[in-house]
Amino acid sequence: MDIDNEKREERIAILKRIEKLELEGKFDIDANNDPPAPQLLPNQIDYLKEKTMNKIKSKVFTAMTEAFFDKMVEENQIIIKSVRGIENLENVSTGGIITSNHFNPFEGLSLIKTFENSSKYKHHKIYEVIREGNYTNFPGFFGMAFRNCNTLPLSSNHQTMRKFFDAVEKILKNGDFILIYPEQSMWLNYQKPKPLKDGAYRFAVKNNVPIIPFFTTTVESASIDDCGFPILEYYIHIEKPIYKDENLTDKENILNMKIKNFQIWKNIYEDFYGRKLKYTCDDSKLPEYVLEILKN
Repeated sequence: MDIDNEKREERIAILKRIEKLELEGKFDIDANNDPPAPQLLPNQIDYLKEKTMNKIKSKVFTAMTEAFFDKMVEENQIIIKSVRGIENLENVSTGGIITSNHFNPFEGLSLIKTFENSSKYKHHKIYEVIREGNYTNFPGFFGMAFRNCNTLPLSSNHQTMRKFFDAVEKILKNGDFILIYPEQSMWLNYQKPKPLKDGAYRFAVKNNVPIIPFFTTTVESASIDDCGFPILEYYIHIEKPIYKDENLTDKENILNMKIKNFQIWKNIYEDFYGRKLKYTCDDSKLPEYVLEILKN
């Protein structure tokens, strides 16, 4: 494969930026230099694809995206080595929030494919929460996919977010699933779990559904990408659902579920890679619950 030197230099710059962000404890900032995105307005989004034309476009672009994913797998651009714990997803009797670490623009396709290969896909859908700019500012085929597949774009507009919250409630009441990246950032090829934001756990508590923790670990393969870096093999781990405790307040449950999720991810990371989870930043940059878990 010919190496694209321009893309290689860009990749190196991103990896250096990730090192700097970790050292500064800025875990929720994307390492990519994405341009400013137009605001997503309420009249620009049909979250549940209720309009006929939006339903049609959703089916078309979902099929095209699946074909794209299959081609990437066939060409060893995406390598899924194993999926462990699929029964932990299949045994959930309600809708649910799937949480996952985020380290590649395309790894979400692997998680959606994992869901589609489960028994849940016979009667239920999976939606993916995406950033505003992916919906309003992403060019080409992928931009069309972001706008027409089962995505739930966030927005800096309060009225649009009201529509977002209504859609989340309807999806979960219908027994469907929502994929959320609670780290709130994408760091290319980053293997460690990052501190988690409250959003996913707030949705779970409010709608009385479980958190299903996914965590993907990676190993370098013998294949090389067009930047000259090894393509990563994916090992997808699905752990037992985390349910809210009826004896706790909503605020306590949000924190409790978040702590349990991070502990699970830490355990997977340390068991798989055979090393303790450590960060390069000063302890003062880490949330208190993360520091407590790291002590164990």
